[in-house]
This record gives sequence, C-alpha cells and structure tokens, in this order.
Amino acid sequence: MVNPYRGEAELVIGGVAYVMRLPLGVLAELEAEMKADSLMDMVQRFEAGGFSARDLISLLKAGLRGGGNEVTLDVDGGPIVAAQAAAKLLAVTFAVPE
Repeated sequence: MVNPYRGEAELVIGGVAYVMRLPLGVLAELEAEMKADSLMDMVQRFEAGGFSARDLISLLKAGLRGGGNEVTLDVDGGPIVAAQAAAKLLAVTFAVPE
C-alpha cells in the first residue's frame, strides 16, 4: 500500500504492484538524465504533454528505484497506464495530499 504523505505512487508490472518514490537524490539524477534545466522544467514537460517515451521510461525507472525496486519495465496496460502512473508520481512528489 502506498503512502501519499511520503510521495509514493503505485505501478503494476507483470501483475505485481510496486511502490514508486522520488527522493531528492533520485530527482537530481532524473533531472540530469532528462537534460532538464530545473525540476519545474521537468514537471512542465510532463504537464504540457511534451514528453517522449524515453522521458516516461526514465521517470518510471527513477520512481521504482526511489521506491527500493529494481525491475524491468513491461507495464500492465501499456503506455497510457504508464503515463498515468508517472503523472500520479509527479503529483504526489510535489503536492501535499488532501
């Protein structure tokens, strides 16, 4: 079970639910990998829909790594579900749950 107060989101891969999280160190690595000028640049890329499949995979891998997982990505539900999980991960990372 994920804890949004810790900035956690869930992704199901191969029928198994994984916890994703973006702690600061992982965010810094992701920012560099995506060649983003800032955290806000990275978030805006996703919010505006201007992200690539490579960006999506980078974000999900970073979130999985930050959640303590090392897995390959074959997301149940394909790219749409992957994009939804990535959006949720960014939202809970940068916002306080209601």
